[in-house]
Amino acid sequence: MARTKKKQQAVPAPAPGSRDEAATSYGTQQLPDALELARTRVLCGPDVNIHTTSTIAASQWASLGVDAAFDLEKFKKGFQVDITRYEGYDMEFEMKGVSCALANSLRRIMISEAPTMAIEHVYIVNNTSVIQDEVLSHRLGLIPLKVDPRLFQYKAKEDAPSEQNTIVLKLKVECRRLPNSGMENDKVYSRDLQWLPEGSEMPDETSCRFASSQAALVPEDVRPVHDDILIAKLRPGQAIELECHCIKGVGDDHAKWSPVATTWYRLMPEVVLLQQPRGKIAEELVEQLPGLLQLLGSGDHATVVVGDAPCSLCWGACVDKERYMPYLQLRKIKDHFIFTIESTGAWRPHELFKYAVQLMVSKCDKVLEGLQAFPARSFKT
Repeated sequence: MARTKKKQQAVPAPAPGSRDEAATSYGTQQLPDALELARTRVLCGPDVNIHTTSTIAASQWASLGVDAAFDLEKFKKGFQVDITRYEGYDMEFEMKGVSCALANSLRRIMISEAPTMAIEHVYIVNNTSVIQDEVLSHRLGLIPLKVDPRLFQYKAKEDAPSEQNTIVLKLKVECRRLPNSGMENDKVYSRDLQWLPEGSEMPDETSCRFASSQAALVPEDVRPVHDDILIAKLRPGQAIELECHCIKGVGDDHAKWSPVATTWYRLMPEVVLLQQPRGKIAEELVEQLPGLLQLLGSGDHATVVVGDAPCSLCWGACVDKERYMPYLQLRKIKDHFIFTIESTGAWRPHELFKYAVQLMVSKCDKVLEGLQAFPARSFKT
């Protein structure tokens, strides 16, 4: 499913009067070059970055005769998503033509508003290990579970546990010494958790009674995403017996319900040639930035051309940036994001991103409904 895209690279400085493609998102094609550069790029300096703001009001450049109002048709034309890497539960993609506010909103929704199932209540029957009950319960709660949360309902505090809102897992292990001087169950792993589709085995204590089996509701067995998560270590004679009840929640309530290990984004970097270096300077630049720049010619006639190495890595390794600032400039494109999603396993990364977009759309619909329901008022000046 992975699709490789051309790596970010150094580009020549724009010619006077030229306009970047990113400008089509706002309809600001007539801005002077200096303002257009400040609008679309962050300029990275040795000590501080400039032009870091991305907030644009519709009337910001009205004095220049430029309307910066949002244009939906131009947004549709400029918006693009390209998947660059998809490995297991990790996905990296590029998103173009959106503001930082929109990208950050999607990130926050994925972290704190997408639901998962996690262990909420632990009923301990026996625990003779060295791990305290509270610590053991906390460790169990952080184990990610491989189950689709959309199959279950949210459980309020006053609701009774049922097959619609609760998953029951059982853990029962005892460490024994084997005849060959080895030990059995000296390490308790997440794979030792067993799903009870019929519900709790001690309903009088837990008040959890299922009317029907969950086997028909869940197409696949409920299990931890990873089987080798170490829960506890036991010595001969020590045992753990408990029952875990899992409910649906979101990361905004507790981190154990967050569907991602983390998700983040960074602006697409680019290194711009402000002027053509020649001679010794050109040779030094190629030596400092191998792969990003390639040398043409030799001696006083040496020049450079752009390579295809990732410019952010090369520029970060450059030891004398101030010396080469007249020739090269590191910039970041304000509406071009490199997004990374690391799912814990309950959601596939692309499903999580799609859910975040749908949830954002529903939030926008609620705002529009509220605005339409709000009565129009006239104010006297």
